[in-house]
Amino acid sequence: MAYRRTDQVVHRLAARRTAILVAARDAAAEGGMAAVQIAPVAERAHVAAGTVYRYFPSKAHLISELIAEVTRNEIAAIREAAAAAPGPLSALAAAITTIAVHVLENRRLAWAIIAEPVDVDIAPARLSGRQAIAAEIENRLKAAIAGGFVPAQDTVMSAAAIIGALHEGVIGPLSPESARDGSQLREAAQTLTLFTLRAVGVLDARARGLVVQTAMPARETTA
Repeated sequence: MAYRRTDQVVHRLAARRTAILVAARDAAAEGGMAAVQIAPVAERAHVAAGTVYRYFPSKAHLISELIAEVTRNEIAAIREAAAAAPGPLSALAAAITTIAVHVLENRRLAWAIIAEPVDVDIAPARLSGRQAIAAEIENRLKAAIAGGFVPAQDTVMSAAAIIGALHEGVIGPLSPESARDGSQLREAAQTLTLFTLRAVGVLDARARGLVVQTAMPARETTA
């Protein structure tokens, strides 16, 4: 007779796995990917190093799953923000702003997840994560185009360009110091959102209004 795990055991195993990923995320947020090592992560999660290996056979597996988990959380936040918007154009602005704010609030983690050099191969996980987030932007962009709020365009290319602008504008080597120190987080998020809305063809006056509404929720019935 095959052994079946009880609900309590399943819950405990899932909780332990979550604790390991939270520990890895905290380590990356504080010290970058260089800090995501099996032993220190195990200590943070209050488990033995061998326990980490049971869930993640190697450092590459651990970091790849960390990237996947951060991506899942980001997508959930994007969808929640977009769903709360009163129309497709507002949903696009809300999705873009959500990404901008999260990157600005967690620059060290964002750099670690997106671009920091790592001594193991995590390129597939990084690409998958970026593609998944770009797809969320593309979906919102398609809806805005279908509603007549944005000109027809190559949505795949536009979504990729938006993601590139958001990341390069905040964590890339060309990002301004004001975006790095976090002292003007709200202003930087608004600037990035306004830039990307203009880039996909939203008229300036309307783009400015959407940025304000996204930062300070207000009723909107036409977009």
